[in-house]
Amino acid sequence: MGRKQKALLFSPFLQLMFIGEYYHTLDEKNRVAVPVKFRKELAGGAVVTRGIDNCLFLLQKREWKKLVDKISALPLSQSKARAFARLVLAGAMEVEIDKQGRIILPDYLRQYAKLKKRLVLAGVLNRLEIWDEKAWKEYKQRTEKESEEIADQLGDLGII
Repeated sequence: MGRKQKALLFSPFLQLMFIGEYYHTLDEKNRVAVPVKFRKELAGGAVVTRGIDNCLFLLQKREWKKLVDKISALPLSQSKARAFARLVLAGAMEVEIDKQGRIILPDYLRQYAKLKKRLVLAGVLNRLEIWDEKAWKEYKQRTEKESEEIADQLGDLGII
């Protein structure tokens, strides 16, 4: 098999995957640096919005479109679907990375996620989650204590 054929065969696995924890500081102008390794992928534009668990989601525009399409397909008659759509869509804002690799976080999103000075950008597959550092550490500590129970439940789903 030639090099080009191998590249085509494995190309679905070469898509960008956000992983890792990155510690940053929110500056006085409400800007946070995006990890260097992800700047190129987000350079074409991104969207930041309210996430789940009181963090923010930062998504590439194509991932944002996928999420919007899924939300659009939810039944308008269900109150939980309407609530989720409002949470995510009404809170969204397009952001651009400046020359220093930073994005601006609007006040209403900073308040939602209770962001202070120290932040964590956590890579979670197709998105970066932006957390207050203290909230992130508390969340991690809680889930690490529950890891066996979580693994048991995911095992039932065939994940582990």
